[in-house]
Amino acid sequence: MSTTKYETIPSDAIIEKTAAALTANGMTTHIVANGIAAKQMALSLIPKGAEVMDMTSVTLDTIGVSKIIQESGDYISARKVSYALDLKTQQKEIHNLRSIPVWTIGSVHAVTEEGSVMVASQSGSQLAAYSFGSDHVIWVVGAQKIVANRDEGFKRIYEHCLVLESERAHKAYGVPASSVNKLFILDKEIVAGRITVILVKEKLGF
Repeated sequence: MSTTKYETIPSDAIIEKTAAALTANGMTTHIVANGIAAKQMALSLIPKGAEVMDMTSVTLDTIGVSKIIQESGDYISARKVSYALDLKTQQKEIHNLRSIPVWTIGSVHAVTEEGSVMVASQSGSQLAAYSFGSDHVIWVVGAQKIVANRDEGFKRIYEHCLVLESERAHKAYGVPASSVNKLFILDKEIVAGRITVILVKEKLGF
């Protein structure tokens, strides 16, 4: 059951501890005050004219990044380009656009104080880009997603995120519910500078 336990912003000390752990694990990490600052920082990192895949994300929708990537004309929206292709005859091209874009931006479901990142998915559509395919990955993460360890991360995913994602999926797609079919856990990134985490001292997404 969803509880406020998973919607609470932790102390500055815990946020800073988590940021330090993420940095030690190979992820460039920034702490910002709110969604406005997160939006400004995220967009400042992506060069104008770059190919960008914005993954489905309540966080990105909330702060307006998805709309800018797709509609501003400042970027090549991999999502928008893929929608224009034919599912029957251009499936490989669609897969490549979504799995190996130059830039990927999205969010995650849990970040441990030990510096691990956890992402749950029904289809796995975002996981290829996150794990290896994309040259540059940006995660915008509300600090309420910080948990003590992996065990707490799993609880957050199944007890909180899945409930809210099922509600979202039902409204958006008319399906009965969502499901956790695939899980991605990043303990350490070995390519320097590939992943940037923006921790936001504000409740964003779920």
